[in-house]
Amino acid sequence: MNNIVSTINRIVWNPGLVVLLLGAGLFFSVCTRFVQVRRIGLMVRSLFSKKRGNDGISSFEAFCIALSGRVGTGNIVGVATAIAFGGPGAIFWMWVVAFFGASTAFIESTLSQMYKFRHASGFRGGPFCLFEAGLGQRWLGVVFAVITIVACGVCLTMVQSNGASSSMHNAFPVSTLTSGIALALLIGIVIVGGVKRIARVASIVTPFMALGYIVLAIVVVSFHIHEVPAVLGSIVSNAFGINPVCGGIIGSTISMGVKRGIFSNEAGQGTGAIVSAAADVQAPAQQGLAQSFSVYVDTLFVCTATALMILTSGTYNILDADGNMLIANAPELGNNYAAFTQSAVDTVFAGFGSQFVSVAMIFFTYSTIMAYYFYAESSIIYLYRGKKARHEKLVIRIFQALMLASVVYGAVREADVVWQLGDIGVGLMAWGTLISIILLFPNAIKALREYEKKS
Repeated sequence: MNNIVSTINRIVWNPGLVVLLLGAGLFFSVCTRFVQVRRIGLMVRSLFSKKRGNDGISSFEAFCIALSGRVGTGNIVGVATAIAFGGPGAIFWMWVVAFFGASTAFIESTLSQMYKFRHASGFRGGPFCLFEAGLGQRWLGVVFAVITIVACGVCLTMVQSNGASSSMHNAFPVSTLTSGIALALLIGIVIVGGVKRIARVASIVTPFMALGYIVLAIVVVSFHIHEVPAVLGSIVSNAFGINPVCGGIIGSTISMGVKRGIFSNEAGQGTGAIVSAAADVQAPAQQGLAQSFSVYVDTLFVCTATALMILTSGTYNILDADGNMLIANAPELGNNYAAFTQSAVDTVFAGFGSQFVSVAMIFFTYSTIMAYYFYAESSIIYLYRGKKARHEKLVIRIFQALMLASVVYGAVREADVVWQLGDIGVGLMAWGTLISIILLFPNAIKALREYEKKS
């Protein structure tokens, strides 16, 4: 089974998907005249604009839910892994992916606003609506919704829960079962309240956790401030294989930076579009700009915070494809990627690194699973659109129980096949989202021009 799933995963996440994601970002950047640069000020203003009416959630709440899905354990472990196998230069390619991904996020989120539908709980939509209303292919919308439910609602929920519970168990005298049950209870309290409660919690938790993490990173980096110029230089030089040691892994440098950047910012995967559709805003392009900014926050702020802590503290090793150390700055850490960040914090707050990373991962996991639930619930609502409300509510309650069970199960038992199934689901979502927005992007460009005239 593992071999079969691994093979499918490699097929879905083949180089063609990576090229398509980057190519789409470049194409949309040109078509929007690099809106991610021209309209940064308008991006920020869009976050705090008032709701158009009483339906849906605010632009800021949608921004926070989408950001909570983007900011996860990958911002800690994923960045460390990118450095381990790609060297400092991998961070440069993460920045490149974020820059172009911001334009993709704008297109998918603007389109989701244009093709959303009204529900008793507020507006809903996403790539499944693009397939049905935009392209006239409901069956593709149904397939996309089912994949989203399984991948985000079950598989990736288990993975996130396992990472958080394992981290807590290593740092504190808490069993994985206990932390899993506690996490499930906290999530359950929120999701039973529906989209409005998820939005309220996300608007509080997400800014707090992101800002707190960045502030601590600034403190850690300030103690190694003299290393910053050299680190920034190594990020750029290693990105192009200039360093003689890392020159031999230039392929890994680019691939790790691109892949980790894609996984982190989620632009083009459709998840941000699902959240964007729920916002009650004055114009579709307004929410597109807000979601572009969330890509910047995720990669340029949170991921960079992790990278600078690790690189300025020197608490990392660089390995080749076979696991042999090319650079052993911290040989005692081996390939324990989470320990890269923990040890970086320990250089300033001795003995606090493990606890800090564990608490950060709990916050990141908590917010990410909330976002996963939102994606899955919106997909269920789409599937039951036009059917009896009581049937929809029953299915949602059953799904809530299943998802909370997945949190507990994932906490006590790690399954590599589950992680790969989640990757396959996200990869299929990316293929579907990219194809739909490439076909429909002229509508988003028109919406942008209309919004810019009024702004």
